[in-house]
Amino acid sequence: MDNRYKKLVNKINKYNPGCDTTLLDKAYGMAKKAHEGQFRESGEPYIIHPVEVAHILADLELDCTAIIAGLLHDTVEDTNCTYEEIRELFGEDTAMLVDGVTKLDKIPYTTKEEQQAENLRKMFLAMAKDIRVILIKLADRQHNMNTLKFMPHDKQIEKARETLEIYAPLAHRLGISKVKWGLEDSCLRYLHPKEYYDLVEKIAKKRKEREAYISSIIAEINEKTTELGIETQIDGRPKHFYSIFRKMQAQNKTLDQIYDLFAVRVIVNSVKDCYAVLGLVHELYKPMPGRFKDYIAMPKPNMYQSLHTTLIGHDGHPFEVQIRTWDMHKVAEVGIAAHWKYKEGSASGRSELDNKLAWLRQMLEWQKEASDANEFVETVKVDLFADEVFVFTPKGDVVNLPISSTPIDFAYAIHSAVGNKMMGARVNGEIVKLNYSLKNGDIVEILTSSNVHGPSRDWLKIVKSSQARNKINQWFKKENREENILRGRESIDRELKKQGLQYNQLFKNEWIEIVFKKYNFNSLEDMFSAVGYGGIGASKIVTRLREEYRKTLKPEELREELEKEQLLRQDKDKDRKKKKIPENGVIVKGIANCLVRLSRCCNPVPGDDIIGYITRGRGVSVHRSDCINVANSAGEEERLIEVKWYTASNVAYKADITVMANDRTQLLMEVTNTIGEAKIPLKAMNARTTRDQIALISLTLEITDTEQLDKIIKKLRKVDGVFEVTRSKG
Repeated sequence: MDNRYKKLVNKINKYNPGCDTTLLDKAYGMAKKAHEGQFRESGEPYIIHPVEVAHILADLELDCTAIIAGLLHDTVEDTNCTYEEIRELFGEDTAMLVDGVTKLDKIPYTTKEEQQAENLRKMFLAMAKDIRVILIKLADRQHNMNTLKFMPHDKQIEKARETLEIYAPLAHRLGISKVKWGLEDSCLRYLHPKEYYDLVEKIAKKRKEREAYISSIIAEINEKTTELGIETQIDGRPKHFYSIFRKMQAQNKTLDQIYDLFAVRVIVNSVKDCYAVLGLVHELYKPMPGRFKDYIAMPKPNMYQSLHTTLIGHDGHPFEVQIRTWDMHKVAEVGIAAHWKYKEGSASGRSELDNKLAWLRQMLEWQKEASDANEFVETVKVDLFADEVFVFTPKGDVVNLPISSTPIDFAYAIHSAVGNKMMGARVNGEIVKLNYSLKNGDIVEILTSSNVHGPSRDWLKIVKSSQARNKINQWFKKENREENILRGRESIDRELKKQGLQYNQLFKNEWIEIVFKKYNFNSLEDMFSAVGYGGIGASKIVTRLREEYRKTLKPEELREELEKEQLLRQDKDKDRKKKKIPENGVIVKGIANCLVRLSRCCNPVPGDDIIGYITRGRGVSVHRSDCINVANSAGEEERLIEVKWYTASNVAYKADITVMANDRTQLLMEVTNTIGEAKIPLKAMNARTTRDQIALISLTLEITDTEQLDKIIKKLRKVDGVFEVTRSKG
């Protein structure tokens, strides 16, 4: 093992000869002693893990402080070492980095999901202060994924999903492609093992054939660049398995139908040479229309620069060529790590880095707005996964936004004041609606007016970016603070009354402080205001305070409290049953006491757009507006009648959905468990397997509205092997 550490020191000395190896040795010695007697699931001594993490950080050419923190990253979490000890021996920076990647295991949480969300929130906050935190965490996750085979199956699935949802997209946003590819391929191996090993086997079979094809292209390009006197390094890079898997899924193709499994990469000395080589390859091979991307003139937000062009080979097979300089190549491999200039320590270097991490500053803003960790992490996931669209200001400046963004998102990306005074927008010289989806290359001009008094609440349903959503919410918070405080206090009073509680029972200082810390409030006014503008529900506040109150009760008092709660719930149920609800929860316009039935052909549920059809002798049949039977009723328009949902209804509705998945053992059990965990009644089920080993599962569920239906569909899509979940259209 000491030999592996010596190799680490040699690796660091090659790119950073000024590193303090004495301090490095001290960190290694401390980690080795702290982890003595601890073993990994593989049976290896635990110290192997932090040393491998340090090797990954050295491959990214990080500074000594980061590598020392990598060696010590598990000491506070898993041993008797403390934050204070590390700060005293290695300095404030190292201690802060170690603390940034240390989980909050010692703090009690209501659920495992809540604990995981709080851990991620802590990591993101530390990362926004010092990007090295996430680089250490990515290195830690990469080595853990490399050794995941020794973990139990359920842990493998859990870690792979979390990695694919959070860490791989983060590596992408930071431009660290070598880490991103490794993480994604490891996730594919555990989340879709059948497809992964099938890909590995099929690609290996035709490897020699493809390599010969790419070699001939490389030789041809090399010959021409030599003739022109352009110095190049050309190689063929196979696309990673996850990229191929995603392409096969998106385009519904087999491996044999995808030819550009390799990209030819040409590295040159200057930007001028990049464009010269581009012209050369376009002369040699026929370019595919619409498949050229200039990331040099317009870099990706993660700093990636390169020219991409897809060409048709002499045999008719397409392949991709990427052209970049050596500096661009380094950034493409290690991303933000290439810009982390500690040795120079220059103000300009730090300023350049800050500009490249503007989205991290936005993340700090999000966490201030999020009412709890789960909400914050969900927001982060959406933004990490979002594809981007590039649009222009009238002056020609580029603004990148999440795909399908609207002019409102653009306005708030320019400045809060522009968004708050917005009255309309022009795109490419023409007035457009505010919900217009921006497209690459659009030139956007925002029309403002001093007579506009802030945004509309309806904008929150239109915007796509977290940045715009948060700025709109901020406006409403500041503008209507007094009104929000009053409204929030009233909501909490109503919730207390509903739960049979008194204000003085729960609103004790020590319990309030716990709520403040959990939901990021500074005062009672902040909390009331958040409830008032809809940032957090009154029931969530009251329930949390009630939990703290109940911890102080004696067993007999707690039993009495629970009995009281049960009686209150029974009374509510009785009251609910007394309310008169229209049959099937639907109101027919202009007709009272009408026989109404929900059509079985399309199974409408609350939230769906609906239309009524007057039948002969069987009252009004209610269909979804997009039902095929309604579309086929041309010529009978007089029999269609307006209907709407009775919003206070507690009626249950049946919805039919179809699940398509790669067949495997325990699939049916996992599908039904997912439905059971969501507490949704399953009324009927039919399953069969096709010749292609595709499982088709038809389910009839009893749900209350489309929101509940959408949630269960999303959960079913996360079941391993499931690739499509659809609702019956009728």
